[in-house]
Amino acid sequence: MGLLKSYRLRMERKRWRLRAIRKRRQLTSVKNRTSQIAKSDIIVFCTLRNEVVRLPFFLKYYRELGVDHFVFVDNGSDDGTTDYLTAQPDVSVFGTNHSYKRSRFGVDWINWLLRKYGHGHWSLVLDVDEFLVYPFCDTRPIRALTDWLDASSVKSFGTMLLDMYPKGPIDSVRYEAGRDPFEHVHWFDSGNYSIQKNERYGNLWIQGGPRARAFFADKPERAPALNKVPLVRWDRSYAYVSSSHMLLPRGLNLVYDEWGGEKTSGCLLHAKFLDTFTSKSAEELQRKEHFANSHEYKAYHSGLSDDPDLWCKWSEKYINWRQLEILGLMSKGNWA
Repeated sequence: MGLLKSYRLRMERKRWRLRAIRKRRQLTSVKNRTSQIAKSDIIVFCTLRNEVVRLPFFLKYYRELGVDHFVFVDNGSDDGTTDYLTAQPDVSVFGTNHSYKRSRFGVDWINWLLRKYGHGHWSLVLDVDEFLVYPFCDTRPIRALTDWLDASSVKSFGTMLLDMYPKGPIDSVRYEAGRDPFEHVHWFDSGNYSIQKNERYGNLWIQGGPRARAFFADKPERAPALNKVPLVRWDRSYAYVSSSHMLLPRGLNLVYDEWGGEKTSGCLLHAKFLDTFTSKSAEELQRKEHFANSHEYKAYHSGLSDDPDLWCKWSEKYINWRQLEILGLMSKGNWA
């Protein structure tokens, strides 16, 4: 990478950090338990709105993996989300009614909270419908992974977002709070993905899966990105650029091996397609707070009018992480 490009990326990273510092004024402490965070704790950071039905299983899942503390940005919930979160003993909540769109879709808020509370910690940046699967996750806690990454001098861990869906219409089964969503949405696309390298940031750009074929068939290049770097040994000098798709410095995006080998990686099982998806899409389309004038939610709204069944004859039923490795969607690399 040339000196000029390197300088420009440093300036860009500085700009995102300064922007996050300014945007901190938009956050109000609702329940701050961050004084409980110990030096070695693993922390989840998450922005959400009106997700009370999803929270019980989300918290249970990550507590069982070994997460120690949760930091949430509640963007104007009115469904009981705030009350539910403030009652949890390992949760800190920061509220805001400011524009999600004008905060770069929550990235500014999360960058600030990472800077203030994530420095020196392994930090997971997630949406409330994302569930991390990594090699040996059925027998090893997440601290085993982060300890191995530390011992290997690796500071970031990459994943592919794997959209999960039911067999039959999305609204066919009512989701109840606390239930494992993957009892019902346990199908996924094992292929149908495109990958290209982002030359500016060095990350891979992955698209495809059921959302591309069902909602963006005419314009697959506009399908949502599926590449994420959600787990990072955070430093206050870092900054996310676009959601958890990429960050700076760009070396943190190199979560793959360009020379033919395989780096350890995981998947984020994406439980988006519950029966709540229809009402959520309508709400977000009306709010117009998402990327590119909410073109993604416009596509969902149009496609949902046909009551789609995302299942097809090439769908795979989810079993475990080893299945995903065999299919080439994740890798244990040299972690034995």
